[in-house]
Amino acid sequence: MATKKSCVKKKGCAKKAPAKKENLLVLTKEKRDKMTPASVLNSLKEGNKSFVNKGVTPKNHKRLVKESAAGQAPMAAVISCFDSRIPVEDVFNKSIGDLFVGRVAGNFVNVDLLGSLEFACKAVGSKLVVVLGHDSCGAIVGTINDVKLGNLTAMLKNMKPAVTKTNKEFKGKKDSSNPDYVRAVAKNNVVCSLDYIRKKSPVLKAMEKAGEIKIVGAYYDMLTGKVDFMNA
Repeated sequence: MATKKSCVKKKGCAKKAPAKKENLLVLTKEKRDKMTPASVLNSLKEGNKSFVNKGVTPKNHKRLVKESAAGQAPMAAVISCFDSRIPVEDVFNKSIGDLFVGRVAGNFVNVDLLGSLEFACKAVGSKLVVVLGHDSCGAIVGTINDVKLGNLTAMLKNMKPAVTKTNKEFKGKKDSSNPDYVRAVAKNNVVCSLDYIRKKSPVLKAMEKAGEIKIVGAYYDMLTGKVDFMNA
């Protein structure tokens, strides 16, 4: 006698639905490579506007940590001051994997940071370099006052060109008691850092000339959190 086929499916024999592609939170190389230097700059501008007006967008850091473990594709590299009051990712409303951040008191650029910027742009593919200065910078005041203190003495020499430049241009009281003078030195320090990048890095200069990256200066207002981009 013929055996009837069972209409009951065996446990586990049902076909599995194809897994849905996960919508990644972390910035991927594919997404980053579709961005232009101009669109990255605009993203930072919009991010800062959001930071000033609405605060920081909540981030799922646990998930971002996991997703970013396999690699990174930051959109920009930011050279910022050592100052604890300027959380760079928050200032631009960005998160894990979005930005390279190099920090040093006085946000100057030396050969070590220059090498880091070349790695960010040429090796990894970042589209923007930002040198971010700020109000009430203790390193700038220390440079103006010619402070002598251990290794700080040598470090402050990196900002002396900004003092020299400002002294040639500034009309008014030229000492650290004048906030306008301190601000002028801080902004010129950003300009001097941009000049140093272009002069000392043929790699980055060529990339900028080819339109592969932008190199810009910016200045952070300590009272409002607003970032003003200089000539950008």
